[in-house]
Amino acid sequence: MKVALFGASGGTGKLLTERCLAAGYQVSALLRTPAMFALRERVRVVQGSAFDPDSVRETIEGADVVLSALGAKSLRKEDVLERAVPLIVAAMQATATMAKPVRRIIVLGSAGALASSLDKQPVWRRWIVQNIVYNTFLKWPVASQVSQWKDLSQSDLDWTMVMPPMLTNAAGRGSYRVDGEALPRNGSRISREDVADFMMRQINNPEWVRKGVYLSW
Repeated sequence: MKVALFGASGGTGKLLTERCLAAGYQVSALLRTPAMFALRERVRVVQGSAFDPDSVRETIEGADVVLSALGAKSLRKEDVLERAVPLIVAAMQATATMAKPVRRIIVLGSAGALASSLDKQPVWRRWIVQNIVYNTFLKWPVASQVSQWKDLSQSDLDWTMVMPPMLTNAAGRGSYRVDGEALPRNGSRISREDVADFMMRQINNPEWVRKGVYLSW
């Protein structure tokens, strides 16, 4: 299995890299500064930016599946997903006529990507999260996730967008709630380890293809 990995140097991306290597997969990781990536000797490094079409194409070339843990690193307007995801989608679609097209992509998203994400929450919590959290503190990161959803859902790729609430660095529990309609009731957090494990299981799982899926403790 050959995996193209974007966002490998981030918290969840590093966990995905470790899990891919443990599974015996070959990993191509797009890295802006490879010297700072502890696993650089064990992956095929493509040095460059996710905002550069050539670097994105080189990373995807020959892959069986694309994993992305890209996302905002602050609460500021960064436009990471707005700029990178269209390039990843375009690079994958450009392989359609090749002997080995690259169609499967699994991305780390956020529970705030869709307005319906809070439908199963108590009324009071729904109001607080939507009006204080999503519309204020996380305004720009949420806007990026909305953009990522739009780019994937309008493509013809075999995509899955994993949409957790707040990520923590706690140890994974190995058990969590999964819902294809909305964030599970009172779901507020989940560890990066559990999210990475779930993303890995989607590589050969058709259940959530061309869908978003929520998970939380």
